[in-house]
Amino acid sequence: MTLPVKSVVVRKHVLDSILSYSKMFHPREGILLLRGKTKGGVVDVDGVVIPPNAIHGSGFSAFGWGMIPIDLSYVGVAHSHPSGYAVPSHEDLLHVTGKIMVIAGAPYSDESCLKIYNIHGEPLSFEVKEGGSRPVTDESVDSEL
Repeated sequence: MTLPVKSVVVRKHVLDSILSYSKMFHPREGILLLRGKTKGGVVDVDGVVIPPNAIHGSGFSAFGWGMIPIDLSYVGVAHSHPSGYAVPSHEDLLHVTGKIMVIAGAPYSDESCLKIYNIHGEPLSFEVKEGGSRPVTDESVDSEL
């Protein structure tokens, strides 16, 4: 049996990625997959994945799960609300995937623009920490080739 999520740790590079990605697509919504681990009711988010063929609309964002390889490290989805109102809509709650939902509200300046919810739309406390997995860069991909 899985414990309910009590709190969330977001790695600093993940926070930066979510905020940067949200700014890049503003005034449209951006969407990212979240990778991490869960232990004792705490979700530790240590990576993001840009979903292939994602749709970034005005007031919505979406992607097809059929395009995503099976990966048990996905813990949820992050998306932006260009209005700045980082509260899940009815539509958001119908499409929750994973253990958590992260919403970044404009102006995407710092962690105060991020809100995290469980699958029922209830707010979760979170803290930002350094460390965790290293984000993929062009250099790390090239060195593996």
